[in-house]
Amino acid sequence: MPLEWSGSSPELLLTLDRASAEPLRSQLERQVRDAIRGGRLRVGERLPSSRELARTLGISRGLIQDCYAQLQAEGYLATRTGSATRVAAGAAPPAPAAAPARPAPPPARLIADFRPGVPDLGSFPMADWLWAVREAGRAIPTAALDYGDAAGATALREVLAGYLRRVRAAAAEPDRIVVCSGHAQGLVLAFGALARAGVRTVAYEDPGGPRSTAAAAAWAGLDAVPVPVDEDGVDVRALAATGARAVVVTPAHQWPTGVVMAPRRRLELIAWAADRDAVIIEDDYDAEFRYDREPVGALQGLAADRVVSIGTVSKSLAPALRLGWLLAPPSLAGAILEHKLLNDRGSPALDQLALARLIESGRYDRHLRRMRPVYAARRTALLAALAEHAPGVRVTGLDAGFHAVAHLDAPGGEAALIEAARARGVGLHGMSMCRADGGDTPVQLVLGFGNTGERAVRAGIAAVGDLLAPR
Repeated sequence: MPLEWSGSSPELLLTLDRASAEPLRSQLERQVRDAIRGGRLRVGERLPSSRELARTLGISRGLIQDCYAQLQAEGYLATRTGSATRVAAGAAPPAPAAAPARPAPPPARLIADFRPGVPDLGSFPMADWLWAVREAGRAIPTAALDYGDAAGATALREVLAGYLRRVRAAAAEPDRIVVCSGHAQGLVLAFGALARAGVRTVAYEDPGGPRSTAAAAAWAGLDAVPVPVDEDGVDVRALAATGARAVVVTPAHQWPTGVVMAPRRRLELIAWAADRDAVIIEDDYDAEFRYDREPVGALQGLAADRVVSIGTVSKSLAPALRLGWLLAPPSLAGAILEHKLLNDRGSPALDQLALARLIESGRYDRHLRRMRPVYAARRTALLAALAEHAPGVRVTGLDAGFHAVAHLDAPGGEAALIEAARARGVGLHGMSMCRADGGDTPVQLVLGFGNTGERAVRAGIAAVGDLLAPR
């Protein structure tokens, strides 16, 4: 597609050798001709105005006009009165014909896709976000457009500290917060700091996020080992047996089982960290959405000197914002900040200031209040549809968040079940993706309903109910 320019003239790289015996006009004609033949300039693309190009090259405008006229006569350029000079149709040689490719089958239209981990993208508060961006841009001082503090904009870190104290009962101070681009970068930064501190092995929950955790650990030169999860959370005895000095946990709503870490287990985990001089990395990923239980505070609030807490707006707003934060203990905050500085010099300042404005204005809290009943209604629709079309299926993990776990009796196995559902236009996702060994037994599905509306939830379960029902 040709570039469209509004107002200003486009630039074009041309060089003149004034010491050459070749006349300047001939050099220009040759370079423009070669640019068109070689594909640097495509059909329909606009060339600089004769006045602008003459100024750029330091030559007379008449010489440029003569060059353009010659190339127009040769059929390379086209000019209309009152319009820019452009590359003429047919001026460039035709692209070599590619071998005919076999047409790909059109993607199947899904009745419903129960993909977990994605919020309702259609409910993103676009009007509020644009308002916050305008407010941030209106008030931003010129100095804030510089590289700034790699830890993040001071305004956002102050707002986040207040929010985490108020909503998550965290022991948060602005100087211990490092803004990052999301959970993945947060893990990389935390693991890098731990490796620098002498840690060699990090543990993670199983089932959990084996791929992302293992990849981040490998980048930092750490070994990653799985630790089983039971009905109270991560198994601390099994954790102690690994010899790890760091562990990644999701205590408020375990991913993906939905288990809430029991108070006794929380204290055991903190005691393990103190005894082993270890660090707990808390993924506080969707604690804002809860239904049948009282809110659970962040683990970091119980052991601020032992916990790195990672939070993002990927579940509360949208993954595309790529904004998150680490709340680090004093022993690791400096190393995490140094890794962030080396990694990317800091996250985008304007987006940080917009998020700060969104939170401090109350619009962020208002969005969360609006979404809780939306997700609750979808959860209710899921349970009702399963009760009607697949009675007897046990469902767990529904106290918070926007996914559930269905426990199935599927003799054909997880892969066959998912394939059969896909043939009916329903996207199902198995627990095997969350298991360290990739195993598919027992057969369990992680049913996400964050980005799937009530009508789609009901239709999707109705379409595959006989596949899910106990045999």
